[in-house]
Amino acid sequence: MNFPPILVFDIETIPDVEIGKRLYPEVSQLDDDEALAKMIQLREDEVGNPFMPLPLHKIVCLSVLWINNGKMSLKTLSLNEHSEQEILQTFFNSIDKLPVLVSWNGKGFDIPVMTYRALHYGLCAQKLFAENTGEMKYNNYINRYHDRHTDLMLKTAMSGAYQKLDVVATASGFAGKQALDGYDVLPMLQAGEWQKLTTYCESDVLNTWLLYLRYLRLVGKMTFDESLAWENYTHEYLQSIKNSDDTLRHAQFLQAWQRPKMGE
Repeated sequence: MNFPPILVFDIETIPDVEIGKRLYPEVSQLDDDEALAKMIQLREDEVGNPFMPLPLHKIVCLSVLWINNGKMSLKTLSLNEHSEQEILQTFFNSIDKLPVLVSWNGKGFDIPVMTYRALHYGLCAQKLFAENTGEMKYNNYINRYHDRHTDLMLKTAMSGAYQKLDVVATASGFAGKQALDGYDVLPMLQAGEWQKLTTYCESDVLNTWLLYLRYLRLVGKMTFDESLAWENYTHEYLQSIKNSDDTLRHAQFLQAWQRPKMGE
């Protein structure tokens, strides 16, 4: 099966201390480490967890899986090599090619965070917000019910409760998050574990992509054999991605993935 260009994506974030100092008088005079700890404490006191309001998220990692012309390419941009502006602009430039975006909670988290960060830096993302011209009028990235951005969390929940990517991916036989979640991002960053962060962000993209294949099968846009062929191709592709020490980057993902067999 030939797809239109597809871009599966995921971001990882940390609290933006600079903005926090401007918003919270309690942290304005503290050094960055103290301010970060105080911001987290204030947020936990306010809502019971450290998850910041969306405008206070700073993007530290963006992973994308491009699928085009029967090939795939997994890439990651992170703050250890790129500025946040460069990460955002690279993503927005990709949107100019009008791919189908695929995400898990991308409409509720990733795209809104990118939007707030773009406002912060004064960036342009014209195609992302186009909705009244040509084909974009009837299938754009903004409309909740259009498929040009397919948010699988919304699609699978329908009118029910939203589920976590880890739960649905694991229940579907994929690797899931393997005991990590978004709250581990800040400790990884503080420890300088950029490779671990990259692998984690990419694993979210891979889980989302594999669930997208199952979703296409679910709604009748792909046969079982086509879906299985793409899963097999993905498995083969991951065996080609290695770290600098020649070890498989996604060895744990591959080991945890329970792959179906033809006819099951």
